[in-house]
Amino acid sequence: MKKGKFNSRLPVLIAFVAQLVALTMILPLMVTFPSAGILEWAILHGIVAAIFSYLFKMATWWIPIQLSFMPAVIATLSIGLSPYWFGLGFCLLVLIYGKTYQTQVPLYLSSNEVTVALTLFLPLNKEFTFIDLGCGCGGLLSRLNKTHANGAFYGIEAALLPYLIGKVRNLFKKSGCKVQWGDLWKQNLSQYDVVYAYLSPVPMKSIWEKVCREMQPGSIFISNTFMIPGVTPEKSIRLNDFSGSTLYIWRI
Repeated sequence: MKKGKFNSRLPVLIAFVAQLVALTMILPLMVTFPSAGILEWAILHGIVAAIFSYLFKMATWWIPIQLSFMPAVIATLSIGLSPYWFGLGFCLLVLIYGKTYQTQVPLYLSSNEVTVALTLFLPLNKEFTFIDLGCGCGGLLSRLNKTHANGAFYGIEAALLPYLIGKVRNLFKKSGCKVQWGDLWKQNLSQYDVVYAYLSPVPMKSIWEKVCREMQPGSIFISNTFMIPGVTPEKSIRLNDFSGSTLYIWRI
């Protein structure tokens, strides 16, 4: 594993192993007691998979996923939908969420309250560069660009559909926003005065290592909602938005 990164594939593999172990245990019982219904076996399979996920010390939110996975598969198959709908749904999810199974960073959209807080925080009397790591559809960048003509705003997004939306929304108008499709871990942060991230708890330790390694002294790192483990922020801004967000601010 490269320095500054994390083994993002491990939870998916553990989840798969839990499902496989549960299936291995359930199959002999299905042969021994053939009178039981398939849905009952699916529910039992889900319970066993959830138990193993707990024993494997997976994150709490994996437990209901493991519990409901096989029953949901059986229930869906009983509806008799065409396989093309499943293929279409899978493709759409990939376009929207990209490699979330690897990054463990879902699609979070910054609220208007975040825009207001950053509008008051960012400088008005000097030029600066700002990047949003995982910028989604680029809404935050577009809103900040309207209030800060002195800023150059950049975003990087790994999921294709949000990237295209962010690209198109600035395509036909004069804008100081530039949205790039790519991997935030390959982005050099040394050229930015302000780095903003709305990620998840999983990569925060690694992103802090990257920030400390690349960002210039005096520059600012802002994290929406998620703290850096063991590192006290210089400032916190509590927001009254739908998720009760907090902006954590560190000066490098």
